[in-house]
Order: sequence, then structure tokens, then C-alpha cells
Amino acid sequence: MAEEPRPDRADGNLPRAAPAGVSTRRHPRRRRIVAVGAVLAVVAASAVGVVWWRLNGNITRVDVSGALASDRPTKVAEGPLNILLIGSDTRVGEGTSDAASVSGARSDTTLVAHLSADRRHVTVVSIPRDSMVRMPPHCDAKVPKAQWTVQQFNAAFSMGGPACTINTIEGDTGVFIDHFAVVDFNGFKGMVDALGGVPVCTPKPINDPKAHLRLPAGRHVLDGEQALGYVRVRYTEGDGSDLGRIKRQQAFLSSVVQEATRTSLLLRPDKLYGFLDAATRSLTTDESLGLGEMRDIATSVQDTGVGNIAFVTVPTETYPQDPNRVQWTGAAATLWTALRQDRPVARPSASASPSATPTQAALTVSPADIRVLVVNATGVSGLAADIAAALRVQGFAGVTTGSVADRPDGVVVAYGTGQEEAARTVAAAFPGSTSKEDATLGQTVRVTVGAGAKAVVEVPNRLGSQPLPTPTAPVPAPTGSIVARTADQDICS
Repeated sequence: MAEEPRPDRADGNLPRAAPAGVSTRRHPRRRRIVAVGAVLAVVAASAVGVVWWRLNGNITRVDVSGALASDRPTKVAEGPLNILLIGSDTRVGEGTSDAASVSGARSDTTLVAHLSADRRHVTVVSIPRDSMVRMPPHCDAKVPKAQWTVQQFNAAFSMGGPACTINTIEGDTGVFIDHFAVVDFNGFKGMVDALGGVPVCTPKPINDPKAHLRLPAGRHVLDGEQALGYVRVRYTEGDGSDLGRIKRQQAFLSSVVQEATRTSLLLRPDKLYGFLDAATRSLTTDESLGLGEMRDIATSVQDTGVGNIAFVTVPTETYPQDPNRVQWTGAAATLWTALRQDRPVARPSASASPSATPTQAALTVSPADIRVLVVNATGVSGLAADIAAALRVQGFAGVTTGSVADRPDGVVVAYGTGQEEAARTVAAAFPGSTSKEDATLGQTVRVTVGAGAKAVVEVPNRLGSQPLPTPTAPVPAPTGSIVARTADQDICS
């Protein structure tokens, strides 16, 4: 009698027979591959974690909140971001989080980077170190502004570090500073070397023993040591002023942006790590500006075209009491107003995104369907009425007028959420105007008219044929020119 087959499963059932032609062999090789893959995934994740931990740990953080003034400018929620960048000749706060430890260092370069709320443009403002400005005596934030004294700008960092510099900038400009970062020169050299060098253009030969730099005229690719000498050259190049050096620094920063874009730095882990490691090892920031926040900021501006990154120097003139020092001109007030109002200070270049030239496409909203508020920011009586009349003739409905105390240059067309097409129609009437979104406006398009505004022109989809009335109020000339260099300009320009 044949022996019955025994079940080999815990449930007592017999195993199912494999279909004909199908092997019942196990696949140990496949299991090994899966296991190795899982291990590699864990290792990769751990490596990323270690890199992140190391880079984040490189950064020195300083708490300056207790040293900031109590009457700071108002911070606009979900608005623009202003970051104070300081190039220093020493490692600020080395091994400590004490705000007082930053005193005594010297600031060689001071920049305010303004990132617009919509991240469509970035303005980097250079503040000359020789500027004579008002600041709190002994960097005491409790001293009322009425008792501030005129001192050389870079004395603020030497006396009170980032906190005193922030108090001085905010008190003199009304621009709220969200974060600060201090980079020492060793980190600067490392970042340049991590990029593989940065191209520069020298119209004339440079021979500066103090900067340890000799270069013939022409184009060069500088390593970190040479680049540091290049941006610090002062006494043997140009007029020997800080203003000449700032121009070279701005041209150099433009080249850095171009080089990072050309080499796809963000897509090259090998180069990116070297760049970030050099940067973070020499970086001191406020307590809330960590690697995660920096990543978020970088991500938010990744679609900002290089043509929409502008480098500007605070407009200055000779300081009467000392010809070796400078003071800010009236145009500086225009610059700071533009930053407070989140307006670009330079027209986008030809390489800017199509959204920067909103009147190229056909207009889709009729003037009859648009409410417009014309705001006179020139102080000239009757100017808003002239502009309103020129708009009404073209069929714009519900045009109202107003005025403000600020004195910006140019024309800004502001519009509420979903009103961009209506704003394009309005902007077509104002040559050279700048458009920006303002969620507080609702369905009204606000036109702020400042000094230097051009006369209203006919829009392509105007209603009626009555000619535009002749203006009666004069438009004042711009308060001063603000020269901007965009990051896409040729390095030899």
C-alpha cells in the first residue's frame, strides 16, 4: 500500500503543485540583490545625514536679539526678505555664542541683499565703509535716535558687531533686517576654489603689494588667493577709493553668479559640497539662519533669472568735513524707499523672464472694466489730476486720486490677487513703469507716480478717439540716479 503524502505546511494543507514549465527553485541571488540595495539605501541616507550634520555644525550662531533696538521697522508678514552680509577679516564669534564676542572685528564689505516677496528679483546693495552716517553712541540701542551721532559706517561692526550694524542700518533706512551672515576671508577663498576659479576682467594691469596681487590687463580665471586680493585691491587701482573697489566686487559677484549657473553648481554634488563646506566653516549667522533656512531661501530664488539680480551702491557724495569720507545723497533715500516698498531699483535686462515685460502680449482687459487709484508721490499739486484725466479719456472707469509723503522715482503699478491682466492694461499707459502684486488692493489697480515719470500714453485697447489732454503740472526730475549692475552683464563691462 502506497504511503500517503505528508503535508509540509503549518496549516496541514498540501503544497500546491507548480504549473508545468515553472521552476520551483528559490532565488537567493535576487534576495541578495534586494538586501544589498536596502543596505545601500540606508548607507546613502546615513551619508546624507552625516553631510547635513557636518555642514550645519560648521556654522557659528550668535544671539544678538538682546542688543537690538526696541523700535525696529515693521516686519511685513510673508513679505520680502532682507539679509545683511558682512565680509570680515576675522572669524566672528569663534567657538562661542556670545554676542559680545563679535566686537573688535573689522568689516571690510557690507551688503544688504533684498529678496522680493515674489522672489522675481534680488537687489544687492553695497554700503561704502567710509560712509558717514548716524548711529547710536557706543552702540547703545537704548539711546533715542535724536541723540545719535555721525560716525564712520564700518565703526558699527568694530564697536558692536552685527547688532550695532543692524541697528544703524535699520535706524537710517527704515529697512527691516531679517537675518545676518558674516563670512571671513578664508571661507571666501575656499568658495572660489570650490567653483574651480572665477573669471574676471582687468582693463588695466594690477600691481598691488598690499593685496599680494599682480595681474596683466585682460581676462583671467582667479583662484581663491588671487580672488581675495582682487576684491581687496584699493590703493593702487582706480582712484584708490572704496567706491572703486565696490565696483570690482560687484563685477566679481556677477561673475560668481554666472559661473555657478554655467557649471550647474546645484546639480553637482561634488562641487556643491566643497562650496558649502568652505562657506559654512567660515560663517557666523543669527540663531534662526541655519542650513535648513538657507536651503529654503536658495530654493525660493532658484527661478530668479540672473538678469533680475541687480548690484547697487548706495549713492554718495564727498563728506564736507573730510574729503576722504562720503555721505549719502538724496538718491539714497530713493533706494531705501524702493526696498521698503519691495520695488526693483533697475529695469530687468533683455535676458529677464517674459513676465518682466508684461505689455508685450495682447491686452485682455478693457479699460472700462478697471478701477484705478492714481497716487501722487512727487509733491507737485495737480499731477494726479492730469494723469486721471488722461486715463478717463481712454475709457478707464472709476479713476480716483490720492497722495503720499514718500518721494520715489518712476511709476509703480500695484495690483491685487488675480488682477494681473487688468494691471497690464494700466501699465501700458505708463512707459517704463514697474508692476508688483499687492494682496491688500482687491480689484483696484494702484498707480504710484514719482519723480521722473513719463507722460501717459495711449493704450492699444483704449476706448474712444478723443485726444489725450495736455498736462498742466510739471513732473519733477528724478531725485538722483541709481546705477545698477545686473548679474548677466559681461564681466568686462
